[in-house]
Amino acid sequence: MGRTLISNIIRIIFVIFLQALVINRLDLMGGLIFPFIYIHAILMLPLETPRWLSLPIGFVIGMIMDGFMNTPGFHASACLWLAFLMPVIKGFLSPRDGYDFGQQPTVQSMGLRWYLVYAAILTFIHHLWLFNIEFFRFSEILSTLARVTVSSLATVLLLVLFQFLTYAQRTRQ
Repeated sequence: MGRTLISNIIRIIFVIFLQALVINRLDLMGGLIFPFIYIHAILMLPLETPRWLSLPIGFVIGMIMDGFMNTPGFHASACLWLAFLMPVIKGFLSPRDGYDFGQQPTVQSMGLRWYLVYAAILTFIHHLWLFNIEFFRFSEILSTLARVTVSSLATVLLLVLFQFLTYAQRTRQ
């Protein structure tokens, strides 16, 4: 329990700083693509994390990102929405026998297909909420949807790459 908590805290801090100090500085396709890998910290909460705990964690992570990005609550609301819908998506993707206690939502423990569906759905929900709050205009609904889709694909690609770089090394030891 203590080891899992410490590793989650370290992962959250690392991903937030990676997002704030490196990824936010990238200009991908003239600002069309915005990968937000900080949501990895929320997506990787243990599968049995209750909603009452994931909501404040998501809010704090979102507020920290709002502080780094100078956005007034945009990321906090998107992270709250993400944390609120996570149990629904986990239930939808649940294996017939249910999840094992202490199981992490990683590619190595759940499989690539499960993780891709899990991460893609929740990333798309997060990005759709965030971009609609930030950029929404009826006249630009198609460009906003295109930005959401491309940014979600880039984020999921980076999340899977991050999974293979960090969690694959643990299983080899």
